[in-house]
Amino acid sequence: MQIRKSAMAMAVMAALTAYAGTAMAKTVKVTMHAKESMVKIDNKGTEYPAWTYDGGIPGPVVRVKEGDKVEFELINDSSNKESHSMDFHAAVVDVLSEFAPIKPGQTKKFSFDAKYPGVFMYHCGQMPMHQHIARGMYGVIIVDPKEGYSKDFPKPDREYVLVQGQYFSDASDHAAIMENKGWDGTLINGKMFNYDPVHDQNATKVLEAKPGERVRIYYVNANVNLPAAIHPIAGIWDRVYLNGNPKNVIHGMATLQLGVSEAATLDIVSPADHPTNNAIVDHTMGAAMRGAITVLMNKPDADPKAGKGDNIIIR
Repeated sequence: MQIRKSAMAMAVMAALTAYAGTAMAKTVKVTMHAKESMVKIDNKGTEYPAWTYDGGIPGPVVRVKEGDKVEFELINDSSNKESHSMDFHAAVVDVLSEFAPIKPGQTKKFSFDAKYPGVFMYHCGQMPMHQHIARGMYGVIIVDPKEGYSKDFPKPDREYVLVQGQYFSDASDHAAIMENKGWDGTLINGKMFNYDPVHDQNATKVLEAKPGERVRIYYVNANVNLPAAIHPIAGIWDRVYLNGNPKNVIHGMATLQLGVSEAATLDIVSPADHPTNNAIVDHTMGAAMRGAITVLMNKPDADPKAGKGDNIIIR
């Protein structure tokens, strides 16, 4: 009798847990404009004719929770010349339907359930796809786990998004891009050496944290052709979550290989007893010396707002 009661109690608890998970799920509406506009691709202010989501490289960060429904709307501004589309790597849909391109002046809506936690790339899928990505039509969607934080997935003190992309100064030559010819720079969140005043005297921004804080990096490799080897110089990745999924955890990594379109969540914890600095690099030297170096300063007077709330991607 006792066994039957325990089994019933467990069943009730499981049902309540499932109901709670369903009740917490919500619908998140996301609207983006495809914009063909000039952007600055270095710290000197060099302008480049980009194709973007909402006018910036990368596009807006989309953040939802596992189980949420994403209702997405893409508006291809009538002033554009090209057709554009949206491909969410977090979505399980029909590539010929939801991800189909739309012409200038048109709007497309579709929805999907965020079934898997993690960090995922999104990008334009209009052909030639490599040209649309090279011109800047990419971004990141973070799907937080429905279970929240845990011993294996601790709450970070700060979070930053870093999206790496290849820069081709002549992006009109899509045949050359496909062969990786004309690769002139590496963009981190849209600029070469964006957060690296060590190698670029015009850089004014860095990532900031206080000594001993857990800093979580959401890293997306939006390169057109090249893998990336992500390494924190003068540090070790305390935990790496492959594809950002808390179940895919590795401890104590020096370098993580990310294939094209891959993403990961990487935690770093600096010494608590004194200030230090790290340089987060693509250890492929051709990429690093073209712009893929990001400085993380761990200092007592770190900006209390940096890496928190809406400040996880520094523009």
